Amino acid sequence: MVRPPSARSAVPGVGRLGLLEPSAAASLRELGWDNVESIPVLWSLSRAPDADLALSTLMRLRESIGDGWDAVDSAIRTDTSLRGRLFALLGSSSAFGDHLVAAPESWEGLRRKELPGRDELIADLLAVVDAAPEEGPNATPMLFRAAISGPEVAASLRKRYRDHLMLLAALDLAATVENEPVLPYQVVGRQLTDLADAALTAALAVAVARVCKDEPVPVRLGVIAMGKCGARELNYVSDVDVVFVAEPADATATRLAAEMMSVASQAFFEVDAALRPEGKAGALVRTLDSHIAYYKRWARTWEFQALLKNRPATGDIALGEQYRAALMPMVWSASERPDFVADVQAMRRRVEDLVPADLRERELKLGRGSLRDVEFAVQLLQLVHGRVDETLHVQGTVEALTALAAGGYVGRDDAANLTASYEFLRLLEHRLQLQRLRRTHTLPADDDEEGMRWLARAAHIRPDGRQDAVGVLGSEIRRNAVRVRRLHAKLFYRPLLDSVVRLEPDALRLSPEAAIRQLAALGYAAPEHALGHLKALTGGVSRKGRIQALLLPTLLEWLGETPNPDAGLLAYRRVSEGLADQIWFLRELRDEGAIAQRLMIVLGSSEYLPDLLINAPETIRMYADGPSGPLLLGPQPDEVARGILTAAARYEDPKRAVAAARSLRRHELARVASADLLGMLEVPQVCRALSSVWVAVLEASLRAVIRAGEAERGAPAPADIAVIGMGRLGGMELGYGSDADVLFVCDPRPGEDETKAVKWAIGVADRVQQLLGAPSTDPPLHVDAGLRPEGRNGALVRTLAAYEAYYQQWAQPWEVQALLRAHQVAGDQELGVRFLHVIDKVRYPEGGVSAEAVREIRRIKARVDAERLPRGADPATHTKLGRGGLADIEWTVQLVQLRHAHEVPGLHNTSTLEALDVIERTELLDAQDVALLRDAWLTATNARNALVLVRGKPSDQLPGPGRLLSAVARVAGWPNDDGSEFLDHYMRVTRRAKAVVERVFGA
Repeated sequence: MVRPPSARSAVPGVGRLGLLEPSAAASLRELGWDNVESIPVLWSLSRAPDADLALSTLMRLRESIGDGWDAVDSAIRTDTSLRGRLFALLGSSSAFGDHLVAAPESWEGLRRKELPGRDELIADLLAVVDAAPEEGPNATPMLFRAAISGPEVAASLRKRYRDHLMLLAALDLAATVENEPVLPYQVVGRQLTDLADAALTAALAVAVARVCKDEPVPVRLGVIAMGKCGARELNYVSDVDVVFVAEPADATATRLAAEMMSVASQAFFEVDAALRPEGKAGALVRTLDSHIAYYKRWARTWEFQALLKNRPATGDIALGEQYRAALMPMVWSASERPDFVADVQAMRRRVEDLVPADLRERELKLGRGSLRDVEFAVQLLQLVHGRVDETLHVQGTVEALTALAAGGYVGRDDAANLTASYEFLRLLEHRLQLQRLRRTHTLPADDDEEGMRWLARAAHIRPDGRQDAVGVLGSEIRRNAVRVRRLHAKLFYRPLLDSVVRLEPDALRLSPEAAIRQLAALGYAAPEHALGHLKALTGGVSRKGRIQALLLPTLLEWLGETPNPDAGLLAYRRVSEGLADQIWFLRELRDEGAIAQRLMIVLGSSEYLPDLLINAPETIRMYADGPSGPLLLGPQPDEVARGILTAAARYEDPKRAVAAARSLRRHELARVASADLLGMLEVPQVCRALSSVWVAVLEASLRAVIRAGEAERGAPAPADIAVIGMGRLGGMELGYGSDADVLFVCDPRPGEDETKAVKWAIGVADRVQQLLGAPSTDPPLHVDAGLRPEGRNGALVRTLAAYEAYYQQWAQPWEVQALLRAHQVAGDQELGVRFLHVIDKVRYPEGGVSAEAVREIRRIKARVDAERLPRGADPATHTKLGRGGLADIEWTVQLVQLRHAHEVPGLHNTSTLEALDVIERTELLDAQDVALLRDAWLTATNARNALVLVRGKPSDQLPGPGRLLSAVARVAGWPNDDGSEFLDHYMRVTRRAKAVVERVFGA
């Protein structure tokens, strides 16, 4: 028959249908769908998520079913609902397409329009193995014995399980093709869980038949579902987490549990019992008393968090209920544990660390703004408030959000928005898993346009007039991820702020007790004080109070992740009050996210910085990022030094000049310490910057005092003065807690009386020490001249000739050693260089130091090791005088210099690190030994600096395990909060370095 042209044109071609495969037109002809009567079928096919996949699978099904195809074709044409289910299924899942082709009779099951109930699912799967209720003393309603238990049962059970799974998927997907009802997410999750319960019941029935062949089951065995199965929110493809409780927990119970897991894993899904006490290292089966004993004595916080979702699934349900009744009271008191916050935070970090960095934006389960973020936050709120509110004793995430909103712990809009985001992410997860029936949570790559187009269609996402379906999907993914990323501010902190300030008439207000509980769970050790700070910050009706109330949820979230949120919140209150008249402050925090986050990290980590920032607030603006990176890294040490000298030079009064230098020093310390704490600077850069600013302040102070002295006497200075840096100042390797060790040297000018000139120079040096050492809120500026000849009993200032005479006649080995780090830092440059030439003959003598001097240095070193360590200090963790600490490394380098500097000019160097580089290049020590010494010096310096930043005062002793050590570890750049790991690393590094030190000093 020849069709009229009008009829032919009415049939959409393969292009209009979105079919891309070259064989598509031929396939449609072969199916008999290339005609007017088939137009509804064709348009339905075009709406399948992957129409080509659906068509090719239909062709395979037609070939597989043979003569039965006419019935399928007739049903497709006449039953719109079936057509929607079938086309959506085949266009979404190649795995279910393969299942249908392998078992073509299964298509009949798709005619069903409603889901089977739990009892029907159980009965149907039990029928596959011809199971009957178990009899005997331990019989229970959910314990059965299979009559068919051979190896063939796995394939039979798998086929029936897939049939039920296929029906659910078809009903779930149908709305993408035809106007069918949308299955709510919770319905899908519960159906999958009911199917899992049925599968576990059938697997247990087979296990009973195999393990207890000739006798009734001699034990009671309860199977407890955990995780998503326990919460009745299972995925299409997921491990099923279980825990077993038995009476008695003997070999038979263990064999039953193991066999059940084996059968289920072969037929249905992987069964995982790793959430049991002691994990995979623990017994597979325990008695109820054993479970109780473990959770009372050994369980960690995350294990109680896991128990939130426990649910008796099959087997001895009564025993399972006893298990739940015994353990749930412990769950609801878990937030009272002293390690609750640390455990929860550590668990959250471990989860985040599981995801490779390049997948974090694509990972739906564990990435940023992911499903786990929602579940984690909801569970934490349940644990916090559930001990006093039984309405929160629910298992599902959505149910828990609903209960939290009803109880006033989360705003209703926030709960609704978060629920919508959660269900959207779960929808995408389900669609990705259905594609090949594999456990996956990863979105297609950004450049996989076909994958994203398929996902958009499978998730029933349509163009919105501005973007195509892929664009809409990408926008929705980003929007929901951002919304979830803010969940902590929304779930934890917004209610707290609403409790102390009303922003909206219907704002949620927690009771004071609930607010204190919530703050305690977020890591605040003194939640009552924290609540007081929040009230103070948001008090009144001023614009600033309103801005603070808008900012604080996010600021508190960031503070909660720092080592000391209590101190951080107090510091933020002090900074806010100190800058109350600075209109830029809150604006910068509001508009520059980097500034706000970095400020919270600093305030919650350091007691050294808050006062500096209050007195040098402009530093906070430098927390922003500039065109070439963080502004904190912009100023260079030389530029800062010139600025200090220029500012001080404007004043004739030495006090004002020193005050100007101190002010710029304060800004520079705040900048350097901030950049250091935020991980932007390496240890040598920190030391160089701190040394440079110290030198500049010393130079500015010396010049100011000399100017004032000359003005007072009405004549030029009678002597030139130079300041020689010693110790770490001479090596330009100062830390935050270092004093400035110096020598003052003078040289009378021609025609001046030497006695008067020296007296004048002593007055200048003394004045410099007084001005710099004056009490201040800034970190101290202590100029220490104790390394001068004759120590504190000697003259504060000597002439160059006096120094030369002393060192030639009287210099002790330790003084020679100290001179190795002497370097001109301030004052008359030419005089300083002349001084260095004088002492070069002493510190770098021809032929090296004598053997007697080396023996004396070894003796002094042994005495220092035995006597100088402060009382009560731990020699393993004292950063300066401890084993493999700074003194050990520096003495070792200096011994090598004393012995070889006369023949190795490169060792004429005051820097420990640079001297180590020379020692390595010249092979005076093995390269591996040098690496150990360098690593120890950097590690100890870093730890010492971190101690000062955290504690706010100089300290050389690392603390023992605890919150303070964890804070030091974080500030020192350790990748996690495990202070014990940091301490172990420190002791390992210094122990290896000590072995090198002992070899060098023993050689």
